[in-house]
Amino acid sequence: MEFISLLLVAFLFGGMLLFSLGFGTLAFKFLDVPIARKLIRNTFPFFYLYVFSVAIIASSTLVFKNFDAFLLVFVIAITTIPTGLILMPAINSASDNKHKRKFVLLHTASVLITVAHIAIAGFALYLLK
Repeated sequence: MEFISLLLVAFLFGGMLLFSLGFGTLAFKFLDVPIARKLIRNTFPFFYLYVFSVAIIASSTLVFKNFDAFLLVFVIAITTIPTGLILMPAINSASDNKHKRKFVLLHTASVLITVAHIAIAGFALYLLK
């Protein structure tokens, strides 16, 4: 089960890193901006579902094996809920309504949350070494 836990946390870490650094960057590099924006907006719900689902499954495998890693991964799962259900729609609304300052503030918050999630998952991997 420890190997499964390690794989799941690595899957979480790698998936978040690839989506946030690779997918978004490449979408804007290879697609026209309006198409890239629509693609990114439409994929974010799946990203948050992925993060939440993998974090819940990973944390459930860790609860009795490594409690510190469990807490870290569980925090990722719990904080993904308001990020996906509240923050992301607020970002989209600010963008749609041309509230640039509000958009920048909310988008910055979402980026910081994602970076924190990646760092937390990385530290959980360190604890599982």
